[in-house]
Amino acid sequence: MNVLFHYAAGPDLAARLAAIPDLQITVCPEPNDALLARLLPEADVLWHVLKRCTSEMIAAATKLRLIQKIGVGVNTIDLDAAKARDIAVCNLPGTNARAVAELTLALMLAVLRRLPRFDAAMRYGEWSDPDLQDGIGELGGRTIGLVGYGAIPRLLAPVLVALGCRVIYSSRTPRSDAIGDYRSLDALLAQADVISLHLPLVPETEHLIDAGALARMKPGAVLVNTARGGLVDQLALTEALASGRLAGAGLDVFVHEPHDASEPLFQLPNVVLTPHIAWLTTGTFDRSFALAAENCRRLVAGQPLLHRVV
Repeated sequence: MNVLFHYAAGPDLAARLAAIPDLQITVCPEPNDALLARLLPEADVLWHVLKRCTSEMIAAATKLRLIQKIGVGVNTIDLDAAKARDIAVCNLPGTNARAVAELTLALMLAVLRRLPRFDAAMRYGEWSDPDLQDGIGELGGRTIGLVGYGAIPRLLAPVLVALGCRVIYSSRTPRSDAIGDYRSLDALLAQADVISLHLPLVPETEHLIDAGALARMKPGAVLVNTARGGLVDQLALTEALASGRLAGAGLDVFVHEPHDASEPLFQLPNVVLTPHIAWLTTGTFDRSFALAAENCRRLVAGQPLLHRVV
C-alpha cells in the first residue's frame, strides 16, 4: 500500500516512518507542489497534517481510498470532495492532547514571565532591564478559563489546580467529569485572568473571540490559543494587545499559515509566538502513526476504520 505523508521529515521522523511495517511511505514536504503532483496519482492513502487538502488534490489522486488526518481538526480537508469520491476521512482524537496541553501551559508561563524578551535581552548583552521586570506575574492564584472541555483541558485542568490556579470552563453543557466550575462564555470572559481556547473551527466558532468578546474580557487578561487561528478575530486581537487592554497573548495558531511576518500582530512585544507546533512531539508521532497504520491495515482487510469522519 502506497502512503503519501504530506509533511517534512527530518532524520529522526524519517527513521520512524521507515520502521512502520507493511507500508510504503513516501514523504512530500508541504511546500513542494511539484513533487506532490507527481506522487498523488500513485497514492492509496494520504497522511494529511496541516496544508489544505483541496478538491484539486483529491481529483488528482485517482487511486486514493483514505485521507488520514495526523491530528484532530479536519477543517483543512475538502470533506465534500472526499465524500463525492467515496474516499474515507479519519482523524486521530487524543493522540496529540498531552503535547498540546503541555505547550498551552508553557505559553501561559512564557507570557506571564516574559521569557522570550528576557532571552532576547541577554543575547544582546543586557543582564537586567527594569522595564521588563515591572508587572511580571505568576500563574498561581489566577483564574484560568478553559473554553471547551475535551481531551486537552482534561489533562491541563488538574495541573493548573496543582499550581494553585482556580479553573473555570465553558462548554455546550456542564461536564460531570470536569475539574473546575462551569460558566457561560460571557461569564468566563469576564472572570478569567487567563483564557485558553480548546475548540474546533466550525462555522459556529469562527471569530468566537471577536472585538466584542475581547472587550468583555478583564482588563489585563491574557489569551492563549493552541486550537485554531480562525477562532479569533486577529485584527481585533492586535488592537486589544497594542492598546494594553490585554496584557499579552500566547499564540500557536493563526488565520494565515504560514504567517505574514509583516502583520502588526507579529511586531508586538507582549505576544509569544510558536508556528503551529503545539502538537509536534515524538510522542504525538508515535501514537499517531500506530493508529494511522492500523487504519491502513483495516482498509486492506475491509474492516471498519477507526475515528471515521466521512
